[in-house]
Amino acid sequence: MSKSGPQKGSSLRLVLMVLAAGTGGTLQYGYNLAIMNAPTTFIQTFINETVRERWAVQLEDYQVTLVWTIIVSIFSLGGLAGALITGPMSIHLGRKKCLLVNNVFLMAGALFAVTSRVARSFEMIIISRILVGINCGIGMNVQPMYFGESAPKHLRGAVSLTSAVFAAFGVMLGQVVGLREILGSEPCWQYLLASNAIPGLIQLLTLPWFPESPRYLLIDRGDKEACIKALRTLRGCEVQSSELDEILQEQAETQGMRPRRIWELFPDRSVRWQLISVIIISSAMQLCGNDSVRSPWTEVIYDLSYTQHYVFWMQYLSMACVFTYILSFGMGPAGVTGVLPTEIFNQAARPAAYMIAGSMMWINLFIVGMVFPFLVSGLKEYCFVPFAVVCLLSAVYVGMFLPETQGKTLSVITSEFNRLNFKGQNQKHSVSPTEAQYQLGEVLHSTSL
Repeated sequence: MSKSGPQKGSSLRLVLMVLAAGTGGTLQYGYNLAIMNAPTTFIQTFINETVRERWAVQLEDYQVTLVWTIIVSIFSLGGLAGALITGPMSIHLGRKKCLLVNNVFLMAGALFAVTSRVARSFEMIIISRILVGINCGIGMNVQPMYFGESAPKHLRGAVSLTSAVFAAFGVMLGQVVGLREILGSEPCWQYLLASNAIPGLIQLLTLPWFPESPRYLLIDRGDKEACIKALRTLRGCEVQSSELDEILQEQAETQGMRPRRIWELFPDRSVRWQLISVIIISSAMQLCGNDSVRSPWTEVIYDLSYTQHYVFWMQYLSMACVFTYILSFGMGPAGVTGVLPTEIFNQAARPAAYMIAGSMMWINLFIVGMVFPFLVSGLKEYCFVPFAVVCLLSAVYVGMFLPETQGKTLSVITSEFNRLNFKGQNQKHSVSPTEAQYQLGEVLHSTSL
Protein backbone atom coordinates (compact mmCIF):
# COMPACT_ATOMS: atom_id res chain seq x y z
CA MET A 1 0.00 0.00 0.00
CA SER A 2 1.47 3.34 -1.07
CA LYS A 3 1.94 6.45 0.98
CA SER A 4 -0.72 9.09 1.28
CA GLY A 5 -0.83 11.40 -1.69
CA PRO A 6 -3.03 12.66 -4.53
CA GLN A 7 -4.17 10.13 -7.07
CA LYS A 8 -3.63 11.25 -10.63
CA GLY A 9 -5.78 10.36 -13.58
CA SER A 10 -8.34 7.61 -13.74
CA SER A 11 -7.76 4.00 -14.59
CA LEU A 12 -9.20 2.37 -17.67
CA ARG A 13 -10.78 -0.21 -15.38
CA LEU A 14 -12.87 2.47 -13.65
CA VAL A 15 -14.04 3.86 -16.99
CA LEU A 16 -15.06 0.40 -18.19
CA MET A 17 -16.92 -0.23 -14.93
CA VAL A 18 -18.88 3.00 -15.44
CA LEU A 19 -19.80 1.93 -18.98
CA ALA A 20 -20.87 -1.56 -17.87
CA ALA A 21 -23.04 -0.33 -15.01
CA GLY A 22 -24.53 2.64 -16.88
CA THR A 23 -25.47 0.74 -20.04
CA GLY A 24 -28.01 -1.37 -18.19
CA GLY A 25 -28.62 1.12 -15.38
CA THR A 26 -29.82 4.71 -15.64
CA LEU A 27 -29.78 4.51 -19.44
CA GLN A 28 -32.97 2.48 -19.05
CA TYR A 29 -34.78 5.44 -17.44
CA GLY A 30 -34.38 7.75 -20.42
CA TYR A 31 -34.76 4.96 -22.95
CA ASN A 32 -38.06 3.65 -21.56
CA LEU A 33 -39.50 7.16 -21.41
CA ALA A 34 -38.58 7.89 -25.03
CA ILE A 35 -39.68 4.66 -26.73
CA MET A 36 -43.33 5.25 -25.79
CA ASN A 37 -43.65 8.24 -28.16
CA ALA A 38 -43.50 6.43 -31.51
CA PRO A 39 -46.01 3.55 -31.00
CA THR A 40 -48.79 5.65 -29.42
CA THR A 41 -51.25 5.32 -32.31
CA PHE A 42 -50.42 1.65 -32.94
CA ILE A 43 -50.94 0.62 -29.31
CA GLN A 44 -54.20 2.58 -29.07
CA THR A 45 -55.45 0.74 -32.16
CA PHE A 46 -54.34 -2.55 -30.60
CA ILE A 47 -56.30 -1.74 -27.42
CA ASN A 48 -59.45 -1.04 -29.40
CA GLU A 49 -59.12 -4.16 -31.54
CA THR A 50 -58.48 -6.36 -28.51
CA VAL A 51 -61.59 -5.14 -26.69
CA ARG A 52 -63.72 -5.55 -29.83
CA GLU A 53 -62.48 -9.13 -30.32
CA ARG A 54 -63.16 -10.08 -26.70
CA TRP A 55 -66.47 -8.43 -25.98
CA ALA A 56 -67.66 -7.10 -29.36
CA VAL A 57 -67.59 -3.58 -27.92
CA GLN A 58 -66.24 -0.48 -29.63
CA LEU A 59 -64.44 1.74 -27.17
CA GLU A 60 -64.98 5.48 -27.19
CA ASP A 61 -61.98 7.69 -27.86
CA TYR A 62 -61.77 8.84 -24.25
CA GLN A 63 -61.79 5.22 -23.05
CA VAL A 64 -58.88 4.31 -25.32
CA THR A 65 -57.05 7.42 -24.13
CA LEU A 66 -57.68 6.41 -20.52
CA VAL A 67 -56.14 2.96 -21.03
CA TRP A 68 -53.18 4.51 -22.85
CA THR A 69 -52.70 7.00 -20.01
CA ILE A 70 -52.59 4.11 -17.55
CA ILE A 71 -49.95 2.35 -19.66
CA VAL A 72 -47.78 5.46 -19.70
CA SER A 73 -48.32 6.58 -16.10
CA ILE A 74 -47.94 3.15 -14.48
CA PHE A 75 -44.23 3.40 -15.30
CA SER A 76 -43.86 6.08 -12.60
CA LEU A 77 -45.65 3.95 -10.01
CA GLY A 78 -43.35 1.06 -10.85
CA GLY A 79 -40.40 3.40 -10.42
CA LEU A 80 -41.68 4.43 -7.00
CA ALA A 81 -41.95 0.77 -5.99
CA GLY A 82 -38.41 0.19 -7.22
CA ALA A 83 -37.12 3.15 -5.22
CA LEU A 84 -38.74 1.80 -2.06
CA ILE A 85 -37.06 -1.60 -2.33
CA THR A 86 -33.67 -0.13 -3.25
CA GLY A 87 -32.46 0.04 0.35
CA PRO A 88 -33.06 -3.58 1.39
CA MET A 89 -31.76 -4.92 -1.92
CA SER A 90 -28.56 -2.86 -1.88
CA ILE A 91 -27.89 -3.80 1.75
CA HIS A 92 -28.44 -7.56 1.45
CA LEU A 93 -27.10 -8.09 -2.09
CA GLY A 94 -24.49 -5.36 -2.37
CA ARG A 95 -24.41 -2.59 -4.97
CA LYS A 96 -23.08 -4.58 -7.92
CA LYS A 97 -25.17 -7.70 -7.36
CA CYS A 98 -28.25 -5.51 -6.88
CA LEU A 99 -27.73 -4.04 -10.35
CA LEU A 100 -27.34 -7.52 -11.81
CA VAL A 101 -30.41 -8.97 -10.07
CA ASN A 102 -32.36 -5.88 -11.13
CA ASN A 103 -32.25 -7.14 -14.70
CA VAL A 104 -34.72 -9.87 -13.73
CA PHE A 105 -37.47 -7.22 -13.67
CA LEU A 106 -36.26 -5.85 -17.00
CA MET A 107 -36.15 -9.20 -18.79
CA ALA A 108 -39.57 -10.19 -17.44
CA GLY A 109 -40.99 -6.87 -18.61
CA ALA A 110 -39.47 -7.29 -22.06
CA LEU A 111 -40.95 -10.80 -22.29
CA PHE A 112 -44.44 -9.51 -21.44
CA ALA A 113 -44.09 -6.70 -24.00
CA VAL A 114 -42.88 -8.82 -26.91
CA THR A 115 -45.59 -11.49 -26.41
CA SER A 116 -48.48 -9.09 -25.75
CA ARG A 117 -49.44 -8.84 -29.42
CA VAL A 118 -49.53 -12.59 -29.97
CA ALA A 119 -51.48 -13.07 -26.75
CA ARG A 120 -53.88 -10.25 -27.76
CA SER A 121 -53.55 -8.69 -24.31
CA PHE A 122 -52.97 -5.00 -23.66
CA GLU A 123 -52.88 -5.90 -19.94
CA MET A 124 -49.52 -7.52 -20.57
CA ILE A 125 -48.19 -4.13 -21.72
CA ILE A 126 -49.33 -2.62 -18.42
CA ILE A 127 -47.55 -5.38 -16.48
CA SER A 128 -44.46 -4.85 -18.64
CA ARG A 129 -44.41 -1.12 -17.84
CA ILE A 130 -44.71 -1.82 -14.11
CA LEU A 131 -41.77 -4.24 -14.19
CA VAL A 132 -39.64 -1.90 -16.30
CA GLY A 133 -40.53 0.93 -13.92
CA ILE A 134 -39.31 -1.14 -10.98
CA ASN A 135 -36.07 -1.78 -12.85
CA CYS A 136 -35.58 1.94 -13.49
CA GLY A 137 -36.49 2.85 -9.91
CA ILE A 138 -33.78 0.56 -8.58
CA GLY A 139 -31.20 1.50 -11.20
CA MET A 140 -31.64 5.26 -10.72
CA ASN A 141 -30.69 4.87 -7.04
CA VAL A 142 -28.23 1.98 -6.86
CA GLN A 143 -26.05 3.06 -9.79
CA PRO A 144 -25.10 6.50 -8.33
CA MET A 145 -24.52 4.78 -4.99
CA TYR A 146 -22.22 2.23 -6.62
CA PHE A 147 -20.34 4.92 -8.53
CA GLY A 148 -20.02 7.25 -5.54
CA GLU A 149 -18.65 4.47 -3.32
CA SER A 150 -16.26 3.13 -5.96
CA ALA A 151 -14.71 6.29 -7.40
CA PRO A 152 -11.74 8.07 -5.81
CA LYS A 153 -12.62 11.22 -3.92
CA HIS A 154 -11.31 13.65 -6.54
CA LEU A 155 -13.35 11.90 -9.27
CA ARG A 156 -16.46 11.07 -7.24
CA GLY A 157 -18.55 13.94 -8.59
CA ALA A 158 -17.52 13.39 -12.20
CA VAL A 159 -18.13 9.62 -12.08
CA SER A 160 -21.51 9.98 -10.36
CA LEU A 161 -22.46 12.63 -12.91
CA THR A 162 -22.32 9.97 -15.62
CA SER A 163 -25.52 8.43 -14.21
CA ALA A 164 -27.46 11.43 -15.49
CA VAL A 165 -25.51 11.44 -18.75
CA PHE A 166 -26.53 7.82 -19.36
CA ALA A 167 -30.17 8.72 -18.66
CA ALA A 168 -30.02 11.60 -21.13
CA PHE A 169 -28.30 9.40 -23.71
CA GLY A 170 -31.09 6.87 -23.19
CA VAL A 171 -33.63 9.51 -24.23
CA MET A 172 -31.76 10.17 -27.46
CA LEU A 173 -31.23 6.45 -28.15
CA GLY A 174 -34.92 5.74 -27.56
CA GLN A 175 -35.90 8.46 -30.04
CA VAL A 176 -33.56 7.01 -32.66
CA VAL A 177 -34.70 3.39 -32.21
CA GLY A 178 -38.29 4.61 -32.31
CA LEU A 179 -37.92 6.00 -35.83
CA ARG A 180 -40.31 4.48 -38.34
CA GLU A 181 -37.38 3.16 -40.37
CA ILE A 182 -36.09 1.14 -37.41
CA LEU A 183 -38.66 -0.17 -34.88
CA GLY A 184 -41.25 2.61 -34.82
CA SER A 185 -43.51 1.06 -37.47
CA GLU A 186 -46.82 -0.73 -36.96
CA PRO A 187 -45.47 -4.31 -37.44
CA CYS A 188 -42.58 -3.75 -34.98
CA TRP A 189 -43.97 -1.80 -32.01
CA GLN A 190 -43.89 -4.86 -29.71
CA TYR A 191 -40.18 -5.32 -30.50
CA LEU A 192 -39.60 -1.63 -29.77
CA LEU A 193 -41.10 -2.04 -26.29
CA ALA A 194 -38.93 -5.12 -25.69
CA SER A 195 -35.72 -3.62 -27.09
CA ASN A 196 -34.77 -2.43 -23.58
CA ALA A 197 -33.60 -5.99 -22.93
CA ILE A 198 -30.51 -5.43 -25.10
CA PRO A 199 -28.77 -2.88 -22.80
CA GLY A 200 -29.70 -5.11 -19.85
CA LEU A 201 -28.10 -8.11 -21.56
CA ILE A 202 -24.93 -6.08 -22.18
CA GLN A 203 -24.76 -5.28 -18.47
CA LEU A 204 -25.26 -8.93 -17.49
CA LEU A 205 -22.32 -9.92 -19.70
CA THR A 206 -19.91 -7.16 -18.62
CA LEU A 207 -20.59 -6.03 -15.03
CA PRO A 208 -19.65 -9.37 -13.35
CA TRP A 209 -16.04 -8.73 -14.38
CA PHE A 210 -15.82 -5.71 -12.06
CA PRO A 211 -15.56 -5.61 -8.26
CA GLU A 212 -18.13 -4.70 -5.63
CA SER A 213 -18.14 -1.26 -4.03
CA PRO A 214 -15.02 -1.02 -1.80
CA ARG A 215 -16.92 0.89 0.89
CA TYR A 216 -19.63 -1.75 0.99
CA LEU A 217 -17.04 -4.53 1.30
CA LEU A 218 -15.24 -2.89 4.22
CA ILE A 219 -17.99 -1.06 6.12
CA ASP A 220 -20.95 -3.40 5.60
CA ARG A 221 -19.15 -6.72 5.21
CA GLY A 222 -16.04 -6.01 7.27
CA ASP A 223 -13.82 -7.57 4.60
CA LYS A 224 -10.71 -5.40 4.48
CA GLU A 225 -8.78 -7.66 2.12
CA ALA A 226 -11.62 -7.66 -0.42
CA CYS A 227 -11.85 -3.88 -0.10
CA ILE A 228 -8.14 -3.43 -0.83
CA LYS A 229 -8.36 -5.84 -3.75
CA ALA A 230 -11.34 -3.94 -5.19
CA LEU A 231 -9.56 -0.61 -4.79
CA ARG A 232 -6.43 -1.98 -6.46
CA THR A 233 -8.51 -3.30 -9.36
CA LEU A 234 -10.45 -0.07 -9.88
CA ARG A 235 -7.46 2.24 -9.50
CA GLY A 236 -5.06 0.14 -11.56
CA CYS A 237 -2.33 0.79 -8.99
CA GLU A 238 -1.48 0.28 -5.34
CA VAL A 239 -4.03 1.59 -2.85
CA GLN A 240 -3.38 5.07 -1.48
CA SER A 241 -3.22 4.99 2.32
CA SER A 242 -5.20 8.24 2.57
CA GLU A 243 -8.14 6.72 0.68
CA LEU A 244 -8.16 3.59 2.82
CA ASP A 245 -7.86 5.71 5.98
CA GLU A 246 -10.95 7.66 4.98
CA ILE A 247 -12.98 4.47 4.56
CA LEU A 248 -11.64 3.11 7.86
CA GLN A 249 -12.64 6.33 9.59
CA GLU A 250 -16.19 6.04 8.25
CA GLN A 251 -16.23 2.39 9.37
CA ALA A 252 -15.17 3.46 12.88
CA GLU A 253 -17.88 6.13 13.01
CA THR A 254 -20.59 3.62 12.06
CA GLN A 255 -19.19 0.74 14.11
CA GLY A 256 -22.02 -1.28 15.65
CA MET A 257 -24.70 0.64 13.74
CA ARG A 258 -27.17 -1.35 11.68
CA PRO A 259 -28.51 0.06 8.40
CA ARG A 260 -31.02 2.83 9.06
CA ARG A 261 -34.65 2.61 8.01
CA ILE A 262 -36.53 5.43 6.33
CA TRP A 263 -38.71 6.23 9.33
CA GLU A 264 -35.65 6.39 11.57
CA LEU A 265 -34.12 9.27 9.62
CA PHE A 266 -36.97 11.76 10.00
CA PRO A 267 -36.84 12.19 13.82
CA ASP A 268 -33.01 12.13 13.88
CA ARG A 269 -31.81 15.70 14.42
CA SER A 270 -28.24 14.87 13.36
CA VAL A 271 -29.37 14.34 9.73
CA ARG A 272 -32.23 16.86 9.63
CA TRP A 273 -30.72 19.31 7.12
CA GLN A 274 -29.15 16.52 5.07
CA LEU A 275 -32.62 15.04 4.70
CA ILE A 276 -34.22 18.39 3.87
CA SER A 277 -31.56 18.97 1.22
CA VAL A 278 -32.12 15.59 -0.41
CA ILE A 279 -35.91 16.02 -0.45
CA ILE A 280 -35.81 19.54 -1.90
CA ILE A 281 -33.17 18.84 -4.55
CA SER A 282 -34.67 15.48 -5.59
CA SER A 283 -38.09 17.12 -5.96
CA ALA A 284 -36.63 20.05 -7.87
CA MET A 285 -35.01 17.62 -10.30
CA GLN A 286 -38.49 16.88 -11.72
CA LEU A 287 -40.34 20.08 -10.78
CA CYS A 288 -37.79 22.13 -12.75
CA GLY A 289 -39.54 20.83 -15.88
CA ASN A 290 -36.71 18.84 -17.46
CA ASP A 291 -39.15 16.09 -18.49
CA SER A 292 -41.65 18.53 -19.96
CA VAL A 293 -39.56 18.98 -23.12
CA ARG A 294 -40.80 15.58 -24.22
CA SER A 295 -44.38 16.81 -24.31
CA PRO A 296 -46.22 16.84 -27.65
CA TRP A 297 -45.04 20.33 -28.63
CA THR A 298 -46.57 20.40 -32.11
CA GLU A 299 -50.09 19.70 -30.84
CA VAL A 300 -49.69 22.25 -28.07
CA ILE A 301 -48.55 24.92 -30.52
CA TYR A 302 -51.43 24.29 -32.92
CA ASP A 303 -53.89 24.44 -30.04
CA LEU A 304 -52.62 27.96 -29.34
CA SER A 305 -53.70 28.97 -32.88
CA TYR A 306 -50.45 30.58 -33.97
CA THR A 307 -49.52 31.32 -37.57
CA GLN A 308 -47.83 28.58 -39.58
CA HIS A 309 -44.56 30.54 -39.68
CA TYR A 310 -44.60 30.68 -35.91
CA VAL A 311 -45.43 26.95 -35.73
CA PHE A 312 -42.36 26.03 -37.79
CA TRP A 313 -40.21 28.37 -35.73
CA MET A 314 -41.44 26.77 -32.50
CA GLN A 315 -40.90 23.27 -33.88
CA TYR A 316 -37.25 24.06 -34.51
CA LEU A 317 -37.08 25.66 -31.07
CA SER A 318 -38.51 22.51 -29.48
CA MET A 319 -35.86 20.41 -31.24
CA ALA A 320 -33.23 22.72 -29.79
CA CYS A 321 -34.87 22.25 -26.38
CA VAL A 322 -34.46 18.48 -26.65
CA PHE A 323 -30.73 18.77 -27.34
CA THR A 324 -30.41 21.38 -24.59
CA TYR A 325 -32.20 18.96 -22.27
CA ILE A 326 -29.71 16.21 -23.05
CA LEU A 327 -26.88 18.52 -22.03
CA SER A 328 -28.54 20.26 -19.09
CA PHE A 329 -30.06 17.09 -17.61
CA GLY A 330 -26.63 15.49 -17.48
CA MET A 331 -24.73 18.56 -16.34
CA GLY A 332 -27.42 20.11 -14.15
CA PRO A 333 -29.78 18.98 -11.37
CA ALA A 334 -29.90 15.28 -12.22
CA GLY A 335 -26.13 14.87 -12.08
CA VAL A 336 -25.83 16.57 -8.71
CA THR A 337 -28.86 14.79 -7.26
CA GLY A 338 -27.43 11.37 -8.04
CA VAL A 339 -24.25 11.88 -6.01
CA LEU A 340 -25.66 13.98 -3.16
CA PRO A 341 -26.77 11.18 -0.75
CA THR A 342 -23.39 9.48 -1.19
CA GLU A 343 -21.53 12.60 -0.11
CA ILE A 344 -23.68 13.75 2.84
CA PHE A 345 -24.87 10.49 4.47
CA ASN A 346 -22.78 7.78 6.09
CA GLN A 347 -22.88 4.14 5.05
CA ALA A 348 -25.61 3.22 7.56
CA ALA A 349 -28.02 5.93 6.41
CA ARG A 350 -27.12 6.04 2.71
CA PRO A 351 -29.50 3.32 1.38
CA ALA A 352 -32.47 4.86 3.22
CA ALA A 353 -31.49 8.32 1.95
CA TYR A 354 -31.46 7.01 -1.62
CA MET A 355 -34.89 5.46 -1.06
CA ILE A 356 -36.24 8.86 0.00
CA ALA A 357 -34.51 10.66 -2.88
CA GLY A 358 -35.81 8.16 -5.41
CA SER A 359 -39.34 8.26 -4.02
CA MET A 360 -39.45 12.06 -4.27
CA MET A 361 -38.18 11.91 -7.85
CA TRP A 362 -40.80 9.42 -9.02
CA ILE A 363 -43.69 11.05 -7.14
CA ASN A 364 -42.87 14.44 -8.64
CA LEU A 365 -42.41 12.91 -12.09
CA PHE A 366 -45.95 11.58 -11.82
CA ILE A 367 -47.23 14.97 -10.60
CA VAL A 368 -45.55 16.86 -13.47
CA GLY A 369 -46.98 14.40 -16.00
CA MET A 370 -50.50 14.90 -14.65
CA VAL A 371 -50.32 18.68 -14.16
CA PHE A 372 -48.42 19.81 -17.27
CA PRO A 373 -51.37 19.48 -19.73
CA PHE A 374 -53.44 21.72 -17.44
CA LEU A 375 -50.58 24.23 -17.24
CA VAL A 376 -50.48 24.32 -21.04
CA SER A 377 -54.22 24.93 -21.36
CA GLY A 378 -54.25 27.52 -18.56
CA LEU A 379 -50.98 29.42 -19.05
CA LYS A 380 -50.44 28.76 -22.77
CA GLU A 381 -47.08 30.21 -23.83
CA TYR A 382 -46.23 30.95 -20.17
CA CYS A 383 -46.57 27.31 -19.14
CA PHE A 384 -42.87 27.06 -18.20
CA VAL A 385 -42.96 30.02 -15.80
CA PRO A 386 -43.78 27.80 -12.75
CA PHE A 387 -40.75 25.65 -13.60
CA ALA A 388 -38.56 28.75 -13.74
CA VAL A 389 -39.79 29.72 -10.28
CA VAL A 390 -38.88 26.27 -8.95
CA CYS A 391 -35.39 26.61 -10.46
CA LEU A 392 -34.93 30.02 -8.83
CA LEU A 393 -36.09 28.85 -5.39
CA SER A 394 -33.91 25.74 -5.61
CA ALA A 395 -30.89 27.84 -6.50
CA VAL A 396 -31.54 30.09 -3.50
CA TYR A 397 -31.78 27.09 -1.16
CA VAL A 398 -28.60 25.49 -2.50
CA GLY A 399 -26.71 28.76 -2.21
CA MET A 400 -27.83 29.40 1.37
CA PHE A 401 -27.94 25.98 3.02
CA LEU A 402 -26.03 23.31 1.08
CA PRO A 403 -22.31 23.24 1.97
CA GLU A 404 -19.66 22.58 -0.65
CA THR A 405 -18.62 18.90 -0.70
CA GLN A 406 -15.79 18.90 -3.22
CA GLY A 407 -12.54 17.49 -1.83
CA LYS A 408 -13.94 17.07 1.70
CA THR A 409 -14.32 13.98 3.84
CA LEU A 410 -17.68 12.87 5.18
CA SER A 411 -16.64 13.94 8.69
CA VAL A 412 -15.96 17.51 7.55
CA ILE A 413 -19.23 17.69 5.61
CA THR A 414 -21.15 16.33 8.60
CA SER A 415 -19.57 18.95 10.87
CA GLU A 416 -20.71 21.70 8.52
CA PHE A 417 -24.26 20.34 8.48
CA ASN A 418 -24.22 20.11 12.29
CA ARG A 419 -23.98 23.89 12.44
CA LEU A 420 -27.52 23.88 11.05
CA ASN A 421 -28.73 20.70 12.74
CA PHE A 422 -27.69 21.89 16.20
CA LYS A 423 -27.81 25.63 15.69
CA GLY A 424 -27.46 27.48 18.98
CA GLN A 425 -26.06 24.45 20.82
CA ASN A 426 -22.46 23.70 21.73
CA GLN A 427 -20.78 21.45 19.18
CA LYS A 428 -18.56 18.63 20.31
CA HIS A 429 -16.77 18.67 16.98
CA SER A 430 -16.46 21.82 14.97
CA VAL A 431 -14.24 22.19 11.96
CA SER A 432 -12.89 25.54 10.90
CA PRO A 433 -12.86 26.58 7.22
CA THR A 434 -9.08 26.22 7.19
CA GLU A 435 -9.18 22.73 8.62
CA ALA A 436 -11.86 21.76 6.12
CA GLN A 437 -9.34 22.07 3.31
CA TYR A 438 -7.11 19.34 4.75
CA GLN A 439 -7.73 15.65 4.24
CA LEU A 440 -6.91 12.65 6.36
CA GLY A 441 -3.23 12.12 6.88
CA GLU A 442 -0.65 11.27 9.46
CA VAL A 443 -1.14 12.73 12.93
CA LEU A 444 2.11 14.21 14.29
CA HIS A 445 2.60 14.34 18.05
CA SER A 446 5.13 16.76 19.55
CA THR A 447 6.97 16.31 22.84
CA SER A 448 7.91 18.96 25.38
CA LEU A 449 10.91 18.95 27.69
